[in-house]
Amino acid sequence: MLHVKKLDIFILKSFCLLFLGTFFICLFIFMMQFLWRYVDQMVGKGLELSVLAQFFFYSALSLVPASLPLAILLAALITFGNFGERFELLAMKAAGISLLKIMRPLIVFITFICCVSFYFQNVIGPHAQTKLWTLLISMKQKSPELDIPEGVFYDEIEGYNLYVKHKDRETGMLYDVLIYNFEKGFENAQIIKADSGKLQMTADKQHLYLHLYSGELFENLKSQNMSQNNVPYRREAFREKHAIIEFNSDFNMVDAGIMSGQSSSKNMKMLQAGIDSMQMLTDSVGQVYYKEAINSTYKAVPDLSKADTMKINRAYLGNYDSDSLFNVASLLQKQKIISNALSRAESAGSDWSFKSFNFSQTESNLRRHMTSWHEKLTLSLACLIFFFIGAPLGGIIRKGGLGMPVVISVLIFIVYYIINNTGYKMARDGKWVVWMGMWTSTAVLAPLGAFLTYKSNNDSVVLNADAYVNWFKKIAGIRSVRHMFRKEVIIHDPDYVRLPGDLQKLSVECRNYAEKRNLKHAPNYFKMWIAEARDEEMDRINGWMEELIEEMSNTKSATLLMYLNNYPVIPVHAHIRPFRNYWLNLCCGLLVPVGLFFYFRIWAFRIRLNNDMGRIIKTNADITNLIETNLK
Repeated sequence: MLHVKKLDIFILKSFCLLFLGTFFICLFIFMMQFLWRYVDQMVGKGLELSVLAQFFFYSALSLVPASLPLAILLAALITFGNFGERFELLAMKAAGISLLKIMRPLIVFITFICCVSFYFQNVIGPHAQTKLWTLLISMKQKSPELDIPEGVFYDEIEGYNLYVKHKDRETGMLYDVLIYNFEKGFENAQIIKADSGKLQMTADKQHLYLHLYSGELFENLKSQNMSQNNVPYRREAFREKHAIIEFNSDFNMVDAGIMSGQSSSKNMKMLQAGIDSMQMLTDSVGQVYYKEAINSTYKAVPDLSKADTMKINRAYLGNYDSDSLFNVASLLQKQKIISNALSRAESAGSDWSFKSFNFSQTESNLRRHMTSWHEKLTLSLACLIFFFIGAPLGGIIRKGGLGMPVVISVLIFIVYYIINNTGYKMARDGKWVVWMGMWTSTAVLAPLGAFLTYKSNNDSVVLNADAYVNWFKKIAGIRSVRHMFRKEVIIHDPDYVRLPGDLQKLSVECRNYAEKRNLKHAPNYFKMWIAEARDEEMDRINGWMEELIEEMSNTKSATLLMYLNNYPVIPVHAHIRPFRNYWLNLCCGLLVPVGLFFYFRIWAFRIRLNNDMGRIIKTNADITNLIETNLK
């Protein structure tokens, strides 16, 4: 029987509550981004609430799989950030529970979410996409709601341009009306100017009823067989004029069958069937086009065999002077030859252009089906990958709330979106293999999730800024400055009787070391790479110096503490070969550009170490003088 621990229930409860909130936030953001692209097709068309409700519902269903990865990433970051900030994660680890065991109930839950995401994409998604795009196409075809503005030309009525100077919104009367009727073409345009008018919709909402008062009508009567110099026109003055204009304002739903061939409206089984049929069609069409190209070449000399034809084709341009044959022809024959060649070339060019377009359309549709097939898997797997990124990352940064986690999750999702979108476009356009383009984001982010999980499980300082600062200082040769302060509690005072002798011995050791190692001169390039990996003598001198500094730091003298700050912090391995591995150092020395970099770096550290030896000797002398004069 499955035993659920209280800790697992606590972790699931903490995550699920945040996941629900982040999911609806992400879904709302994606819906706003989606609606912003199509807002111009909905505004001003008088759509009913039922139509808008269907549009919002199906758009939300289609955006659920895209919202899940970001919601999981954000929820995991906040959950484990809260655990770390409240020291709950530390308490779990102190109890002997590793990060993977803490994540175990959530891994099972996220796996279930991956299955839900796949179900949405494979079952609900195609139906929702069909309904959504059918609604969008129907919205595009619907005429806008009749609302003529003042002072500008209104061109939403097909074939007409209306200008109204003033409009009475209470009575619906229009004043100073100017109408351009282009239904018969621009050359036969009809212009109407009226003092006032009124525009009403008929009861069937299929036509507009136009009432005009006190105006004039101008109309060209030019036909195509008339010359430009004599164009009759008709002028008419009227007190009242009525006209009916065709204007369909009803919302008519298009047939959902127009989406049957789209890849977004198919599940994986239908996509695979479509891919197989299109691959077979592409192969068969390609073979037919190849045979037609070969047969068209052989038809040039129909009386000869295929082998003879190929020989003549290969020898034609080399063995015959086509220019001389063309020059001996008569002018009429030359014109006929050029005309026939041009017509054949244009016919062949248009034929092969059509075949190329047909073939490229089939290839494009095939790639779209293949990308949709892979997308159903990659988008579902992204939920699990984002969890393995967000959970350990939250445990590392240990910051809860909506501040830092939101920033980090948005940055990670932007990186994922750029990589995924780039791979998708490369696969869709045929520049990359389809599976390579669609799985690029997974191949990039999956190792990142594994790396962060490993580092967080081992309590690594992968995101500790101090660790990177110290590493950079070590590479650049920047060292810390010693800061000694007076201690509040001193148990043992320094032995001022023994210290001058120890300091004098340390000065002798430093002087002998500098002379023995010849630190002022450049090191031997070849001996440097095969030298010992550790400088034990320098380790001993540095250790002795640190012991003396630690003992003297128990003093109550502010002057002595000031002198102690003059001691350098010595990097004991900076002046020897860079790596501990013998063969790695040897390879580095053989690669001269890399070896020269380390050679000059070590040379600079040797010069600095020589200066440090002098600085230690001087500081020892100052402290010895201070002890003998004031502290004994």
